[in-house]
Amino acid sequence: MAPNVRPLTSIEICAGAGGQAIGLHQAGFKHLALVEIDKHAVETLEWNIEHRQNWSWERKYCDVISGDVNNFRPIPSEGYPGSGLNKPVKFLGRHLRRGDLDLLAGGVPCPPFSHAGKQLGKDDERDLFPRMLELVDELRPRAVMIENVRGIKDAKFVDYRNYIEARLAGGRAKRPETGLEEDFDGMGYEICEWEVLEASDFGVPQLRPRAVLVAIREDVLGDIKFVWPTPAGDVCSVFHALEESMRKRYEPYLSAGGDIAEIARKSLDRWLKKASDAALEKKDGGIAPTLVGGSKKHGGADLGPSRAKAAWDTLGVSGMGVANDHEQGEKKKSQGRDLFGPDGPMLTVEQAAIIQGFPEYWQFTGGKTAQYRQVGNAFPPPVAAAVGEAIADVLRAADERDARNRAPQQKPLPEQIVPALADSADDRQGAGV
Repeated sequence: MAPNVRPLTSIEICAGAGGQAIGLHQAGFKHLALVEIDKHAVETLEWNIEHRQNWSWERKYCDVISGDVNNFRPIPSEGYPGSGLNKPVKFLGRHLRRGDLDLLAGGVPCPPFSHAGKQLGKDDERDLFPRMLELVDELRPRAVMIENVRGIKDAKFVDYRNYIEARLAGGRAKRPETGLEEDFDGMGYEICEWEVLEASDFGVPQLRPRAVLVAIREDVLGDIKFVWPTPAGDVCSVFHALEESMRKRYEPYLSAGGDIAEIARKSLDRWLKKASDAALEKKDGGIAPTLVGGSKKHGGADLGPSRAKAAWDTLGVSGMGVANDHEQGEKKKSQGRDLFGPDGPMLTVEQAAIIQGFPEYWQFTGGKTAQYRQVGNAFPPPVAAAVGEAIADVLRAADERDARNRAPQQKPLPEQIVPALADSADDRQGAGV
């Protein structure tokens, strides 16, 4: 980063194990706070920030906050002793103030709007849109990014979507608590639409449509246009994504020789053929169905309902559970089920993370089920990165525009028809000033 280009700051609520945080980090955002209620996900965030070299900025300046976002108070307040952020003070030189933040992001819980649930919307106790709107009002960030399942775009939620937009941008909408229409002043944001982005369009080997709302403060956006990211290119198949890791899982048994090597060879060949055939022959290019993380209320880890399991079967994978890694498989003698079963190998947590688009270096904490839930409930990092880059482009362009507007104009020479403006921020950067 050039020395005169300031960091773009972000705060993320409902951060989970870091899917969205990774993507925004890749897009150039520096996190001031990551807020998450699940203790295993918090430990995952803390571990990776502590051990990853490219997260050294967050190690110094980011608060990882374990707790309910309803109790999160990022700006000091007399009514809440101990409120405010800690580590960011070292970067800001003071406590965070209203208007300081570049981006407030969050993948608020999806069950209230998920097709797999009861779709209670605003009547679901897990609906955190109200808290997100309160935080927008408290922080007044330059941009807002909210991610949810595609179901929130359903017709039954049109009134709720209109209310959220009216709270941000102003307009007439029905207040959820009363069902009565009101005129809302808004908070000075321009809505850049709710866009449904398909993860497989961004290199993620999975069918995972997500609804994303982007809103940018009017004074920031001005005459700049926000442009949604476009598909990145060819689809990445499950075969392409998992071939290397699948071969590594079978290698210890192939090397052992004897009967176990023969069983391993047949099992691996069966998976290679089925997955590669799917990549060549299936209309979707052999991508995975949507990973389902589940919740603490519902059983152990598996790869989804019956329809999802049938889809996994066409890819040579058993969807009946999540496999132990090699060490645990040997210890528990579960490889007959995990790797050599007649329906194909089960995925390990690490392989599920690949399907979700996590970088290989990201480590998850907790037991196998806790780790899988962190992966299955995540926002794919490549999608978050693509949206984050689009938002960053606007914020950087706004910085450059504002720098030009603040710069004094040079007086033109008599021969000059058009006044020469002072160098732009990019020109100054190139000159090393």
